[in-house]
Amino acid sequence: MILSRYERMIAKRYLLPGKGEGFIFLVAGISLVAVMLGVAALIIVMSVMNGFRAELFDKIVGLNGHAVVQGYGGRLPDWQSVLKQARATQGVTHATPMIEQPLGAIYQGRFEFALVRGMTVDDIRSSPTLTKNVKGGTLADLKPDSGNVAIGSRLAENLGIQVGDTITIFNPAGRTTPFGTVPRQIAYRVAAIVEIGVYDYDKAFVIMPIQDAQTLLLLGDVVNMIEVQTVNADKVGQILEPLAAKVAGRAVITDWRQMNASLFEALAVERVAMFVVLSIIVLVAVFNILSSLIMLVRAKTRDIAILRTMGASRVGLVKIFMTVGVTIGALGTAAGMVLGFTFLFFRQGMVNAIQFVTGQNLWDPSVRFLSELPSKSDPIEVTVICVMALLFSFLATLYPAFKAANTDPVQVLRYE
Repeated sequence: MILSRYERMIAKRYLLPGKGEGFIFLVAGISLVAVMLGVAALIIVMSVMNGFRAELFDKIVGLNGHAVVQGYGGRLPDWQSVLKQARATQGVTHATPMIEQPLGAIYQGRFEFALVRGMTVDDIRSSPTLTKNVKGGTLADLKPDSGNVAIGSRLAENLGIQVGDTITIFNPAGRTTPFGTVPRQIAYRVAAIVEIGVYDYDKAFVIMPIQDAQTLLLLGDVVNMIEVQTVNADKVGQILEPLAAKVAGRAVITDWRQMNASLFEALAVERVAMFVVLSIIVLVAVFNILSSLIMLVRAKTRDIAILRTMGASRVGLVKIFMTVGVTIGALGTAAGMVLGFTFLFFRQGMVNAIQFVTGQNLWDPSVRFLSELPSKSDPIEVTVICVMALLFSFLATLYPAFKAANTDPVQVLRYE
């Protein structure tokens, strides 16, 4: 929208407070602040929701792969042939055997639930999810028959364990004796403590070489499952269709969406709901722009009539008032972007500060899965939010602008 020199001058004059126009300027300022808060809230919430999904996906998939080929009854006796078939499947980048079994952990008389995971030594040392989150000790000490394990940070806290302490793993399915089944208890040295960042894993994980897990669970040369990574996580079902046909009757394939369906579906629904609810804030702010422009038109009725008698066109008046409203919306949108990204940059510090002042735990990992507030901004979503705010601001200017343009100077100036 191209403005002439006088149109720019008048639009600028109407944006600044004049004598006796403090209330109109106050309403316009409130409108700007409302747009700013609405845009900032949308950017913050959508970025945090995206961060939740990305962090959960990276950590969960980093530990469990894109899919697992799991044997019936939790046992996969011919896992070598299944492993060979998985690696030969087109689109599969990595496949490895794995054991996972819920057991118990004991330390100095204290008992906690433990999720024992047996992995190959190469996988333990090459997994970024593990190697980048070691809080104490070293994963290099995890070798077959070494008696060393790595445990989650929350499990270590709950049991009061430090690196070098001995933890006892309790397996209720022990050996059968004439007097009944004797639970199996084996002591292991804690060689490393890891903090993956997902509470459910950190509070239970006990990671050991797969050979040690087979010995603990009396499995022999048997594993529970084959972990599979593919070239595209979103197309994992399509990629593994040929493998599913080959292992039918021996095993079942479960991908990451099925393993965490309720969690990711809840995030998707909440994400849409939050976007709709917070968009209403922007809509309310736009109505403030509408009301401020209507008051401005009523206050400037005499000025508008004079401009019309001096030769100002209807189109010129429409452009002036549209420029005023869109400028308020644009400034509010720009300020909202700055506020939103500033909050996201200092998000964890702000959460910690609020917790310190209020004395309340606002970020309980046991409830929110992750140990820190995540964030991941999507440029497309930010663009959509800004365009939406500007579009609403533009639509709000139409009625006041055409109302001003249709002002009859004869009726206004008749008694002047």
